[in-house]
Amino acid sequence: MPFVTDDPNMLDDWLVIGPATSAPRTTRLLGETVQLWIDPEGTPQCRLGDRPLAVQSRYGYLWACPSGNPARSLFDFAEYSEPGRRTIDCGGIGVAVSGLRVIENFLDMAHFPFVHAGYLGKVPHTEVAQYQVQVEPATGEIWATDCRFWQPRASAAHDGTGSEVLYKYRVMQPFSAMLYKSSFREGQLDAIGLFLQPVDDEHVIAHTMLACFDDDSTDAELIAFQHTIFGQDKPILENHAFKRMPLEGRAETPTRGDTSSVTYRRWLRERGMRFAVRAAA
Repeated sequence: MPFVTDDPNMLDDWLVIGPATSAPRTTRLLGETVQLWIDPEGTPQCRLGDRPLAVQSRYGYLWACPSGNPARSLFDFAEYSEPGRRTIDCGGIGVAVSGLRVIENFLDMAHFPFVHAGYLGKVPHTEVAQYQVQVEPATGEIWATDCRFWQPRASAAHDGTGSEVLYKYRVMQPFSAMLYKSSFREGQLDAIGLFLQPVDDEHVIAHTMLACFDDDSTDAELIAFQHTIFGQDKPILENHAFKRMPLEGRAETPTRGDTSSVTYRRWLRERGMRFAVRAAA
């Protein structure tokens, strides 16, 4: 029973398939239904039809490798187990668009004042200051650093008075990214993981994990804030003219604030990404 793609970027990597606490159940991955359960020894199991898939439990989620032969280890998420941080799974949200679109939107600061007005941005504070982007030679991950943006309410705990917020972005896999942003603990950054489950080329389930410093907000308040932000992004994402990501040609023209997006698309091209990609016209 084949998956809908032969792209090794998807078949030979670890893909999130939902919270570790939600087995047994079935879910969709790369166009097929897979079965999940925990065996009597407490080990997670995943099966496509009669074929077992490699699976592991990390960071509160289950991760499967469709081919059974992962090309690399799962990325490091050190903040997840760091003392003093609260780790909260904010649930999965279905989005009817290519997962590459969702990651690109996650990296985009320019839309903050217009899509997330009153939360992550506000007119007239629309300028995206220059920032740095590079691909780390040792890991192959994309890092965007020195990102700053004025925000009225950067998190659930902020009171709405507004401040300049420091950001760092990290892309570990085509469908997994992290955001590190200013926290209430001096010298520390909150971490937000966005892990996308590829249902098929044009549908994902977006899983968000917080690893933050916040002693005041309840879990429900933290989750509600993330759902508010994602709820504002969802209709924008689902109304793209192209559901799949164009990597070639001039279908979409970047601006100066799109350095992360340009780097991400080039990184995908260099990897030979075919899944969830729009063919060149």
